[in-house]
Amino acid sequence: MTEPTQRESQGELGGRRSHGGPGTRGKTTIADGVVEKIAGLAARDVDGVHAMGSGISRTLGAMRDRVPGGGKSVTRGVSAEVGEVQTALDLEIVVDYGVSIADVARSVRENVVNAVERMTGLEVVEVNIAVSDVKLPDEDDDEDDGGDGRNLQ
Repeated sequence: MTEPTQRESQGELGGRRSHGGPGTRGKTTIADGVVEKIAGLAARDVDGVHAMGSGISRTLGAMRDRVPGGGKSVTRGVSAEVGEVQTALDLEIVVDYGVSIADVARSVRENVVNAVERMTGLEVVEVNIAVSDVKLPDEDDDEDDGGDGRNLQ
């Protein structure tokens, strides 16, 4: 008579199949907008990034921000394509005059990749950055004009 193997002696784990821990059962999906918010906040945290989005979107956004309940759009200037395990991002930024655009872009990429991967578990395959404008020191700011809609001089 031969000795039973460990698997046989346990009866296929007590007659039940092992599906892994409770945290591995089921599927999690993450909406594009969630990734866009994370990326937008991470990009804005980088020194040298003045604003996000093109001039037109910033102007329209500034008007929307003044409407009660409108709030600032953290996804302005951010577009994400989210798959099951990967994501790709396009960002449009305005940089402050005098900063190194290459250094700002590198810092934005690093910050965005770190934040998105840490918070979502998705692999960020690319972060494309378009610099649409440079904010000069003496230019009026579309977003920060006192907050009440009036330009004070």
